[in-house]
Amino acid sequence: MSAPHRREPSRYPPFRFGCPDSYQGIALAIPPSSSIRRLFRGWAGNLVIFQKRVAGLTSLALDRFIARARRAAGLKGMVNVLLTSSAEMKSLNRRFRGKDKPTDVLSFPADPDVQKQLAGEIAISAEIATKNARSLGHSPAEEVKILVLHGVLHLRGYDHECDNGQMARREKRLRAKLHLPLGLIERATSAARQKPTASRTRRNQPQ
Repeated sequence: MSAPHRREPSRYPPFRFGCPDSYQGIALAIPPSSSIRRLFRGWAGNLVIFQKRVAGLTSLALDRFIARARRAAGLKGMVNVLLTSSAEMKSLNRRFRGKDKPTDVLSFPADPDVQKQLAGEIAISAEIATKNARSLGHSPAEEVKILVLHGVLHLRGYDHECDNGQMARREKRLRAKLHLPLGLIERATSAARQKPTASRTRRNQPQ
């Protein structure tokens, strides 16, 4: 649920460009940014990569949702989405954020000179999405869409870690507009409010 561009100066995501230092597990044979304009001229679609399948979700359905989320968020440029394993997400999280653990979603903004064509990319753990969907009572497909929306907002420039709730408010509005269940930031905020403090717990214990 974080945007690694705050740590990674080069900012290109490891599964878009076939660069020598790209993440080999998911690297694609797509040219670097110097030729990206030619590659995407006239192309209006998004690239969806399923390394891990999600129940009830097709490439076409996800592509259509990405387009809706982009329009709703006012994001120009295509968005590529990778659905992969938790092991792959752990590797990406370690490489780009220095955190040696899997995470549900990572956002990779494209270089500024190509953002009109390609806004950026989003990597999602299909396994974490499926697990969270079960615990929250909605479908894995809906959970992936929630993660896509979260990632799209990061690509749009929002950062919930330092924006005084601006991203949370926007995510809540768009989640309702796109008919999605409870969003990531709302979920975390709700859990924090419900968690009792140690002192409050001690006061409530019977004497």
